Amino acid sequence: MEQSMTLMSAQIHFVDAQLSLVHIPLEQYQQCLQSILQLLYPTSTDSDLTDHPNGNGYQERTSWANQHPFLNVSITPIECSIVCTKELAQQYLAPTLKALSAKSGKDCDHASISSEDFVVISVEGEGLDAGQRVVELTSPLALAGISIFFITTYFSDYILVPSKSRSHVVRALEDRGFAFQKTSDTYVNPLAHHHRSRSSTSSITSPISPSAPPTTISDLQHRTFTLLKQHNIHPYVDPTIRLISCAARRDDPSSASADELTLQLGLTKCLIHQPKFLSLTLTEDEPASLLLERGCIGNFGEVLLGSKDDFLVPVTLDLGELPFEATGIVCGVAGKLCGGDLGGGDSTEGEKHFWNVEGAGGGESGMESKIEMSYLSTARAGTVVVNEVDLERAMRVLRVNGGG
Repeated sequence: MEQSMTLMSAQIHFVDAQLSLVHIPLEQYQQCLQSILQLLYPTSTDSDLTDHPNGNGYQERTSWANQHPFLNVSITPIECSIVCTKELAQQYLAPTLKALSAKSGKDCDHASISSEDFVVISVEGEGLDAGQRVVELTSPLALAGISIFFITTYFSDYILVPSKSRSHVVRALEDRGFAFQKTSDTYVNPLAHHHRSRSSTSSITSPISPSAPPTTISDLQHRTFTLLKQHNIHPYVDPTIRLISCAARRDDPSSASADELTLQLGLTKCLIHQPKFLSLTLTEDEPASLLLERGCIGNFGEVLLGSKDDFLVPVTLDLGELPFEATGIVCGVAGKLCGGDLGGGDSTEGEKHFWNVEGAGGGESGMESKIEMSYLSTARAGTVVVNEVDLERAMRVLRVNGGG
C-alpha cells in the first residue's frame, strides 16, 4: 500500500499508563455515580499527583482535570463506558461493581472491568477533517488485524489498543510511513498537509483477528458491513439528542480557579441527572474536552470553547453481540461515510454510489460532498457523530450497506 500523503504533520506517542475498560449498564448508572465522581475528582489524599514543584521550588496545585494520564467517561443510549488507569479502576470502581454483581441475577447485564490491560496512543498535529482522520489513522491498524478504540477530542486523537498489541502497532505504523523515535516512543509522520477540524470516540479488543486481515480498504469495508448485517446491527438515532463539541477555556489565568470550579459544578450537574449522551476526556496536558447535549451547555456559564450553533447528531450501533476479536469496525464505517479509498484498491460501482450519495447539491458531477463525521465507540457500542445537516445521508449509507 502507498504511504499516505494526506494525513497530517503529526506526532504519535504512547501515554505512560496501563488502562482498564469499564462497562456499566445504564440501569446501574445511579448506583455507580458516587464512584464515578470520586474517580473524576480525586482529593489530595487520594493522589500523589495533586502538587508539582514550580521553578521557584514551591508546590503548584494541579487542576482536577489534569490529574489523569488518560480518562474518558462516556454515557450513550447503550451504556456508560469508562477508560481509566488500572489502579483507579480497582480503587474506585471495582468495589461498587462487585457489590452490584452480587445483587444481580445471572441473566442480567453485569457491569465489568476488562481483564485485559490497554495502552493509549496520543495523536497530536494538524490534519484533515475528522472523518478522514479516523480512516487515515485506523486503516493501517485495521489492515494489520489490530482492533482498536478511537477517541477524537476537541484537541487531539487517541487510539486505545491492547497492551499486548503494542509491538504490532509499532510495525503497522512504521509500514504506513511513520518514523519511530525509540528514545521517546514517539512517531512522526513526515508527510504533511495542514488544517484540523472537529472531534469525538471508538472500538477495541484483542490484537490479531483469527481470520486473515483484509488486504484493501474496499475489502475491509465489505467485511465490516457484512458483519453488521450478519449480527442484525442497525443504526439508531434518538431524535431528541443534539450535541455540541466543546472544551474548557484556558485563556484567562486570572479567572482560572473560578473557571475550574464552574466546570466542575457544571459537569457534576450533568452527571447527577444522567444525561442521554455525554463524553468527557481528561489528560495531563490538555483542557477537558466534552461532547455534550445542547441542553446541558447552560450549566457551564462561559467557561467552554466551541460553537454553540453547530449541532451534531449521534448515530448509535449496538456492537454488544459482535465477537470480541472483531476488527476494522471503526475504519470500515468511517471509510464508507467519508469516502476515501486511501490506496486500498478499486471500488465497485455500487460502492462508489454509497460513498457520495446522489441527490441535491451535487454540482456538475451530480454528487454530494462527503459526509463530515467523527466516531465514538465505547465498551459495547459504536457511535458515528455527524452534523445535523448530514444525518439523512449518513443514515442512508449505514442502512443500505448494513442491510438496515
